Amino acid sequence: MATERTWKTIENGPHELDEFLHPVSLKNYGKWKYHERPRPGVLKHVAESGDVLFTVRAATHRQVTVDIVRRLCDLADRFADGHLRWTVRNNVEFMTPNAANVDPLIAALEAAGHPVGGTGPSVSAIAHTQGWLHCDIPAVDASGVAKSIMDALFHDFAHEEMPNRVRLTTSCCEINCGGQADIAVVVQHTRPPRINHEILANVCEMPSTVARCPVAAIRPTTVNGKPSLMVVEEKCIYCGACFGACPAMEINHPEHSKLAIWVGGKNSNARTKPGNMKLVAHGLPNNPPRWPEVSELLKRILAAYKAGGRDWERLGEWIDRIGWKRFFEETGLPFDKFMIDNYRHARVSFNQSAHIRF
Repeated sequence: MATERTWKTIENGPHELDEFLHPVSLKNYGKWKYHERPRPGVLKHVAESGDVLFTVRAATHRQVTVDIVRRLCDLADRFADGHLRWTVRNNVEFMTPNAANVDPLIAALEAAGHPVGGTGPSVSAIAHTQGWLHCDIPAVDASGVAKSIMDALFHDFAHEEMPNRVRLTTSCCEINCGGQADIAVVVQHTRPPRINHEILANVCEMPSTVARCPVAAIRPTTVNGKPSLMVVEEKCIYCGACFGACPAMEINHPEHSKLAIWVGGKNSNARTKPGNMKLVAHGLPNNPPRWPEVSELLKRILAAYKAGGRDWERLGEWIDRIGWKRFFEETGLPFDKFMIDNYRHARVSFNQSAHIRF
């Protein structure tokens, strides 16, 4: 005898997963026979029961308007029985068991300016930080950098031509959002914060600002008879953490806030263990609105990886195989002493952190 499921009101924690699953996914949960990719941006899931479910993945702008959301919901109603979801990289995915709906849905998405792709061995959409819209400490608008980069890598999102998937991230400061990725674009401050001593005591809570510094470079002081703060420049790592606690300690600068590129990060444990990114380019100009220098270097790195990587080899695994010397030769990037910090004496720089000690 079938019983009707009753829901208990839960005031905290995540919702039950099956609230958000497509009915075909819910019916066949854990009983999939195989998955395949009929074309870039389309996944076909076949269950042991014979049920089939198609997922169509398309890129979005990340920071979308209500009109865009409504447009995507209308497409979901027309072609996917109202089923859609956003991924962690802010792609939008439509799910339908009807194979006849896939091509018309793709045509409608592309006509609306949403490229279909990002599956398999391709460049996936960028996971990026909030930028000026939501955050109080960014030195760049990560949304703008992400848009410029993906415009340059449009072909590699819509085609599966890479040795393996390529995960990209951008971070508009050095300390908060972002994460390990095959390639990451990260803001790089190059000087200590500028301190407005006239207003600091009125707008900042000084003990919490001192505590915010990860390397204990901020000290109480008195300037012109007023309590204030100072920075020990020899200890400062230019991270910008203090600015979030104290707006009078301005870290951003149109000339001295640069961009850097890191490569070789990996979160997954597939085939090889997770890996940390390494710095391969720094001092790139923070040059809105298109940041052409960053896009050019990313294209150069990806071209070398596409040409030299083996099937299923992630970008960091390719570098491990050919070595860092060959990587810099293949990409034409200049090398300096600040780049690769994985030799024995790296403990000297690791010990600059308050969180890691050897």
